[in-house]
Amino acid sequence: MDPPSKSWSIYGRPEITQRYEILEQIGSGAYSDVYRARRRSDDIIVALKEVHDYQSSFREIEALQTLQNSPNIIVLHEYFWREDEDAVLVLEYLRTDLASVIRETKRSWENRISVGEIKRWMIQILHGIDACHRNAIVHRDLKPCNLLISSEGVLKLADFGQSRILLGPGFTAVEDHPDGQNTLDQTWLPQQPEFIQEADNSHMEGSQNQEQITMIKAEISVEVDDLGAKDEADKESNFHDGGTSCFATCTTSDMEEDPLNGSYSYDDEGGEHVSGALTSCVGTRWFRAPELLYGSTSYGQEIDLWSLGCIFAELLNLEPLFPGTSDIDQLSRIINVLGNLTEETWQSCCKLPDYGKISFGKVENPLGLESCLPNRSSDEIYIVKRLVCYDPGSRATAMELLNDRYFNQEPLPVPVNELRIPSTNSGPDESSPGVWCDYKDMDSDSDFDEFGRVDFSTTGTGFSIRFS
Repeated sequence: MDPPSKSWSIYGRPEITQRYEILEQIGSGAYSDVYRARRRSDDIIVALKEVHDYQSSFREIEALQTLQNSPNIIVLHEYFWREDEDAVLVLEYLRTDLASVIRETKRSWENRISVGEIKRWMIQILHGIDACHRNAIVHRDLKPCNLLISSEGVLKLADFGQSRILLGPGFTAVEDHPDGQNTLDQTWLPQQPEFIQEADNSHMEGSQNQEQITMIKAEISVEVDDLGAKDEADKESNFHDGGTSCFATCTTSDMEEDPLNGSYSYDDEGGEHVSGALTSCVGTRWFRAPELLYGSTSYGQEIDLWSLGCIFAELLNLEPLFPGTSDIDQLSRIINVLGNLTEETWQSCCKLPDYGKISFGKVENPLGLESCLPNRSSDEIYIVKRLVCYDPGSRATAMELLNDRYFNQEPLPVPVNELRIPSTNSGPDESSPGVWCDYKDMDSDSDFDEFGRVDFSTTGTGFSIRFS
């Protein structure tokens, strides 16, 4: 294909094109572009991910370096970071994802993933999540299209651009490494990562590399400060969101076929506060935990476990568990199934920032998760219930689930090489507009009119919204 004419394109960076032959663009979104490429030294096919956001690229590199030896985490071979250019991550190339597995199964005559296959997919996902959580990393954007699959059936977690490394009882975001050095570890990479400062390809080494990364982290800190100020200004000036944390401060990425960045991602515009508080606007809405929908900024790894429950339910039923059309609709769907969020179901729910600002009429007879998973076994529904529950502290950890008898009883998980894998990343099913094609609209808050009567009332700190 002919390379783009734009001067800032990856095609115009000789430090990359000398090592890699760029074959084609395979994904494009608001925050990254992904290319399939051939490494000239050994003809290995790789993915080049050009990240346009400073914070996102730093987080992804840091997380992938930490998880370098985890078999169910995508491999980062090396990266390029130039002072006046976007970061480019060289990742292993994986040709399909779990979203494609679900789509292709729905198109097949069986219209069902076998229990043995579901168990093997889940075991691989659990190993990936366990690796993240044992290393104090919260992914924050788990969904089927971020679970990539190799030709051999190996599933790997990808797209760590929204991930954070957490510390301590309050899950404070890590801003510095434990040894006090603000550097990215470079020693493990098969090829030395490149930090290119000048157009003549002069490479910095040793302490100069550390100084460069220290400078990058300092610049990121300034950007976070600016974004935090913008976030607060947005909250004060936007009446439509009723003072809630999610509605006005996030933007959606373009619809894309990017196997490394996701085809229906919900991106984080607000960033994190310098104090270490996290943003509530992370993850794709259909897989977003209720504490995030209520504006929590002090959550932990439990949000990944809620997402995992939604993914498991989708493997079982081939349909999204909670396909909300807006943040309010998302909460409404959850409440209709699980019942109202009260202090009886989660004692600390009243501490959520937006809990007193958004309320729903009492659901007398919630549908229950059983109604969402017809014809599934009690063991399968029990697993979903251990993950999709209001109280984050009650959600089962990845390691607890790996030891659950469900995964060790008949039918046993199939071997990895017996998994059915789509030949390509097939993209959304245009013949099913009510299902997969809805993903492109899933992050646009719909008008309040669709929810019937909406009552606004003033409070001491602003006002509340009640949906009836």
